[in-house]
Amino acid sequence: MEREPQQRYIRILLGDYIYNMIKLKTKEDIKILREGGKHLAEIMRDVIAIVKPGISTNDIEDFLIKKIEEKGDRSAILNYKPYGAKRPYPANSCISVNDEVVHGIPIENPRILKDGDIVGIDFAIEHKSLITDMSVTVPVGNISEELKDFLEVTKSALMAGIKVAKAGKRVGDISSAIEKVGLAHGYGIVEELSGHGVGYSVHEDPFVPNYGDPGEGERLVAGMVLAIEPMFNMGSKYIYLCDDGYTYKTKDGKPSAHFEHTVLITKGKAEILTV
Repeated sequence: MEREPQQRYIRILLGDYIYNMIKLKTKEDIKILREGGKHLAEIMRDVIAIVKPGISTNDIEDFLIKKIEEKGDRSAILNYKPYGAKRPYPANSCISVNDEVVHGIPIENPRILKDGDIVGIDFAIEHKSLITDMSVTVPVGNISEELKDFLEVTKSALMAGIKVAKAGKRVGDISSAIEKVGLAHGYGIVEELSGHGVGYSVHEDPFVPNYGDPGEGERLVAGMVLAIEPMFNMGSKYIYLCDDGYTYKTKDGKPSAHFEHTVLITKGKAEILTV
């Protein structure tokens, strides 16, 4: 019961998620999503390889555009307008540096990456009209041991959520698994933003918070495709939205990390599509 006001807040904030019925994917859809997920993962690996001190967020955006075009695909977030946004998203990727939680706009006031930074790279592609979504947070040059641990823990929370994602379970089982990892290490767990269904559009039902109770929420069914994406802060859980209308930052100015995979729910263990 103590979570109910926060859950209501999320459902208002993420209103575009809840006006869609949960859409199960067909066998043909799944074949296409596997292809698109593979493309996305390959592009991500190429992008990670160019991250180094001195590169700008705009440089990363330009490189990513080239790689998407080489695959014959297109960005699924360029000009996408989420529910409640005042303008469409103006870039092909979200590049978030240090205390930027998510949705940093790489082409507006581009940031030059420095040794010791961490950078979140988040983008989605449309392949044969179907969408896959992925994000990673990676080191820039040499980072502290504290930051290395932070990134590894956040990534492990993603895998913990995926491990319990199977038909017959509920969204809350994923949420609880992620939350337990964050709490065990004393990190702030972002509550205002969440994972979601994906495939036919960028955001679909159900939304998948990174905190919750096992056995609660929508029941998982084979054929669902979810973007599971823990967001942890090294400090407190509190965040704020910047004046650009998209970039979220930590209130205390401490680093944030974000990892995401698109997964297919099956009767057995979930299939990670973005590998």
